[in-house]
Amino acid sequence: MNLKELAAHLGLSQTTVSRALNGYPEVSEQTRRRVSAAAEQHNYRPNTRAKGLATGRSMAIGHVLPMSSSHEMVNPVFGDFIAGAGETYARNGYDMVISLVEDGDQERAYRDLRAKGTVDGIIVHGPKSTDHRIAQLSDLGLPFVVHGRVSSENAPYSWVDVNNRRAFHRATSFLTDLGHTRIALLNGLESMDFAARRRAGYEAGLTDAGLPLDLDLCRSEEMTEQFGYDAANTLMDMPDPATAFLVSSIISAVGVRRAVQERGLALGRDISVITHDDELSYLQNGSDIPQFTATRSSVRYAGAQAAQLLLDKIRNPLSAPMNKLLEAQLVLGQSTGPAAK
Repeated sequence: MNLKELAAHLGLSQTTVSRALNGYPEVSEQTRRRVSAAAEQHNYRPNTRAKGLATGRSMAIGHVLPMSSSHEMVNPVFGDFIAGAGETYARNGYDMVISLVEDGDQERAYRDLRAKGTVDGIIVHGPKSTDHRIAQLSDLGLPFVVHGRVSSENAPYSWVDVNNRRAFHRATSFLTDLGHTRIALLNGLESMDFAARRRAGYEAGLTDAGLPLDLDLCRSEEMTEQFGYDAANTLMDMPDPATAFLVSSIISAVGVRRAVQERGLALGRDISVITHDDELSYLQNGSDIPQFTATRSSVRYAGAQAAQLLLDKIRNPLSAPMNKLLEAQLVLGQSTGPAAK
């Protein structure tokens, strides 16, 4: 069924049907739902090229990634985010453009995308606590949404983020309530905003329990399995060893588990571990009973939400920046227990 036939079937003009499918605000919600339902029923898919010519849009969203961070391309977190965003794009007739650039060359890439009209908007990945991309994209007038936040940025901008500080504050308090006083933090790179917020939550949890911050118990690295393994071994070899670990990624937590098991110890009995697991689709945290106690937040859902905010911004360019703060659940698993006496 083409646009003309769909419009005739609905008894509406082609212009109204087109505007309803493209999310124009002047079309009522009732009409939009009616048109969307009919399009789905009759398997109508608009021609992307024709749609772009009609709307003056490219019908594509950009994701710019530095090649020096190429691990992101195989990182399950990035994969799940893209899956969630991609579902939203597809539902709205948008394509995805992923650009790999040399490290430090993202500013040129954004200028080129803007000049060529290749994309209608940008998702910004991996924001640092200080990040110049926010000001640059604002100056370019290219709609964007940040996956995460930039602590030093005072100007308003659109973002989707999980409440990392609260999640790690709550997790630390959970461990102190179990009697643990030697709690290690295995964090991501703390130049990244999410990691800085997690560190702040960890420190707040220690303060609440009247425990001092011991920098020897804190590690910050790329969140690999090897990092978790090496850090856990070092921290368990200390004269006053860690009895609990708060880990920023389930990937690193798997490394901690390997180190613990190689010593003939058991998670939840001898050593406690809480991980941020991101509810990854192809690195599941157990089935009926989670293996790890975890602060759980679906990065796939975050991708879908970020994509929707960006599409809304593209359709309504004069709208104010929009923010969405997602809360993580504390899910009890088999990896935590009372501190040994």
